[in-house]
Amino acid sequence: MIVPTRTLFEHAYGKYALGAYNINNLEQIMGLFRGCIDSKAPFIIQLSKGARSYTDKRMLEAMIRAAEDIFPEAVFAVHLDHGDEKTCYECIESGFYSSVMIDASHDPFEENVAITKRVVDAAHARGVSVEAELGMLGGVEEDIAVDEANACLTDPDEAKLFVEQSGCDSLACAIGTSHGAYKFSGGQGIHFGRVEAIQQRLPGFPLVMHGSSSVPQDEVARINAAGGKLKEGAKGVDPGHYLPAAKLGVCKVNIDTDGRLVWSRVHREYFQQKPEDFDLRGPGKLFMAEYATFIASRNELLGSAGNLDAVREFVQQSKQAA
Repeated sequence: MIVPTRTLFEHAYGKYALGAYNINNLEQIMGLFRGCIDSKAPFIIQLSKGARSYTDKRMLEAMIRAAEDIFPEAVFAVHLDHGDEKTCYECIESGFYSSVMIDASHDPFEENVAITKRVVDAAHARGVSVEAELGMLGGVEEDIAVDEANACLTDPDEAKLFVEQSGCDSLACAIGTSHGAYKFSGGQGIHFGRVEAIQQRLPGFPLVMHGSSSVPQDEVARINAAGGKLKEGAKGVDPGHYLPAAKLGVCKVNIDTDGRLVWSRVHREYFQQKPEDFDLRGPGKLFMAEYATFIASRNELLGSAGNLDAVREFVQQSKQAA
């Protein structure tokens, strides 16, 4: 059941965070749904601009619709991740998305506000929520690249002003996390004091944490042992910090890189162990099972596991109240 993102945030706020998982293909979709059903967790399925153009956006949307039929007990929102203004409008008009993210964080504050407000006006007219971003994360995600020297944390006072002026429904904050597989090389990590300061200025307002993969070192080691050449020692977000962040108003935690690492490890090891095999279904089946296990483990750490029945009831109550 596809539901409004804002409804999921209302139920989660201050108690747990929703896993927001990026998908690109059938195997990721099936593993994601199975992992969330197994852990009884609501979730957010994310499509990036790159994912929508990987084959055709209609293909991904059709697969999600099929998964909704296959797993009728699932409760989830569909979200555009890191959209530009044009892509946001396309997704709003499609009627398929629960929410869109407009990322104008690289523009000056006033321009970021203006772009975000245009998207908000268009989205709210169609009942779609808008996530915006303030501050810049370091690292690389698809066509987004920011070196650590130019990354900057979100200013709490600016965050309050930005939300008031733009009308956005949730805010992705730069709080020390980083995009991509080459994350924290030193002692960086989540700045909980900054999260708390933002929450104090925006009480009850949903915050979003990007770049939140943990980059498990055992996955990196296994990938490299199977022929990969990933940089070892890079650190991601400590998954034990997800729930403390959720208690401070972080309602959505984006996890993409870790899923790609699981995919790479499964496929490298499979074909290393079975060099004579050329059937894509063998590693595909294994990946779906492994990814489901990974998703369920992250939902436990986010605190969303076990909330499926409660959030379904909350959604029904919200519909009746409306």
